[in-house]
Amino acid sequence: MLKLFDLSGKVAIVTGCSTGLGQGMAVALAQAGADIVGVNTSAPTATATAVTALGRGFHAIRANLADTSCVQPVVEEACQAFGRLDILVNNAGIIRREDSLNFSEKDWDDVVNLNLKAVFFLSQAAARRFIARDSPGKIINIASMLSFQGGIRVPSYTASKSGVVGLTRLLACEWASKRINVNAIAPGYMATDNTAALRADEQRNAEILGRIPANRWGLPEDLAGPVVFLASPASDYVNGYTLAVDGGWLAR
Repeated sequence: MLKLFDLSGKVAIVTGCSTGLGQGMAVALAQAGADIVGVNTSAPTATATAVTALGRGFHAIRANLADTSCVQPVVEEACQAFGRLDILVNNAGIIRREDSLNFSEKDWDDVVNLNLKAVFFLSQAAARRFIARDSPGKIINIASMLSFQGGIRVPSYTASKSGVVGLTRLLACEWASKRINVNAIAPGYMATDNTAALRADEQRNAEILGRIPANRWGLPEDLAGPVVFLASPASDYVNGYTLAVDGGWLAR
């Protein structure tokens, strides 16, 4: 049974893995045996150290994925680094907060370009590699609780993460027959840089915790099991699904 979750010899691209959830997922995949290609705008020093300490390879690529001209070079460099590509985790993302009446076009474009447009074109580039090599592939997109709910003051984030779920379904429909699994993880309220302002607001923090049945904020390690499952042969018949990892938030 444990062999179903073994990623030995596999290579995974993880975008936005320098801190937080991305770092947690990169380390989890390495613990399962995968070598990691980290794509970030800054050097993922701590993640690289954690991965190599496990005896796995780590290759860092500096790129701004909001500019789609870098997508193809990123995938090519990843394949050159380890000779293959098996897993893509589309984690990189940003959020901008402002009342919808005052929300700017720049804040809309910046968020949608990274959170949704880059997800599609990276997935496309990875899928072309999988198909050209005639090998299975796993694509894991990172959605959000706001893929299911509206939220407030984050219109471009809600739109982008809602789009991620729809895109995950569409790509699964097109690529499942080609042995490419496309699924998503929707983290709940996680203790990361993106939620620092919410956790610092005593009233909002109390409101959020009051609705989470697990009665705590999620941690990066809470995504370890789900990401390894979706990256491994254990999920070979799981297609187009978005797995909520939310402490029970959506069940409330």
